[in-house]
Amino acid sequence: MTEQTVYIIWISSIVLLLVVTTVVALLLWLILRTVNRIQDVVGQIWIAGQGVANNTIQIPLLATTNRYAAQILDTAKKIVGGAAAIEQHAEGCPGCPTCALTK
Repeated sequence: MTEQTVYIIWISSIVLLLVVTTVVALLLWLILRTVNRIQDVVGQIWIAGQGVANNTIQIPLLATTNRYAAQILDTAKKIVGGAAAIEQHAEGCPGCPTCALTK
């Protein structure tokens, strides 16, 4: 092997190394850019998921709220019924204190 052949092989090897290194660096940069985009989207999904969780965490408590609301409605109906009975009695009874004491 001549000295010129050794130099050609050496320079070809260095050029090939530089080309391969450049391609690998480019591919790694593309992977890193894709990873950053994925992380951004995952971060947005995480924030949206937390918002949904915060909005839905109170749903089980609605059963308790509905039960209390039903009790309040029943009590309000009884109050309205009692008020109507008092009004009806007051319209027909001129001596209401006497009526109240005799019962």
